[in-house]
Amino acid sequence: MRTLTAIAEVRAQVRLWRHSGKRVIFVPTMGNLHAGHLSLIEAARAHGDHFVASIFVNPMQFGPNEDFAHYPRTPERDARMLREAGCDLMFMPDVAEMYPHGEQRATRVEVPGLSSILCGEFRPGHFEGVTTVVAKLFHIVEPDAAVFGEKDFQQLTIIRRMASELCMPVRIIAAPTVRDADGLAMSSRNQYLTDEERARAPVIYRTLQVAARRLSAGDQDHAGIERAGIRALESEGLRPDYFSVRCADDLAPAQADARRLVVLSAARLGKARLIDNIQVTR
Repeated sequence: MRTLTAIAEVRAQVRLWRHSGKRVIFVPTMGNLHAGHLSLIEAARAHGDHFVASIFVNPMQFGPNEDFAHYPRTPERDARMLREAGCDLMFMPDVAEMYPHGEQRATRVEVPGLSSILCGEFRPGHFEGVTTVVAKLFHIVEPDAAVFGEKDFQQLTIIRRMASELCMPVRIIAAPTVRDADGLAMSSRNQYLTDEERARAPVIYRTLQVAARRLSAGDQDHAGIERAGIRALESEGLRPDYFSVRCADDLAPAQADARRLVVLSAARLGKARLIDNIQVTR
């Protein structure tokens, strides 16, 4: 595995692969890798010849009171995990390489509408930071396909829209959410939980399951399902930002005749903000 930190070096290597007719698959990450990331890597390896991963904690997607400074960084462990997973190239730039004029003066990419709802309402500017850095990474790596996890369902939807509307020749592949044995979706931010909080956290998945069962059974009282979800999370001491039933294709509020739905939730527990979702076809 090659470890590169310069954009020009990544482009040179990828173009050599492309010149020889190889397909390049890309997984962008912020590092601190866990089993959920490894599932993205497995998905990537199934779709191409060479696998590129990036590790970059993107300051643009963190708000002023969020955890950019404390976000867990484990570059040596990440490199070992990627090497063992068969990664060909790890791109690990610093902030100056990605934003040579500073993040505040950087050109930005935004997907209006989708970026301001759900998590976007509670983290203003977050998805603008995500789409900006992903667009830059797509232009640097020029992959045939890129893999994103379904745990961040809103992010996945936004990136699909961005790639489509900006005519980016990148196929977006979705990888299923990876969970611990008790159902908690794997996340780097789970490390912020105390033992007592970790024991309570799976209530998010259980509550989503209850909502999904109601929807699968034909229940169209979406507002009632949302209220019940909020109450269930609050009863366990979580502070929910939202619990919402949406159309899976575009995250619009669910209509009675919608067949593909997704139930999404974000809730705060101690120092952690946890997100999760379940998709439903009825």
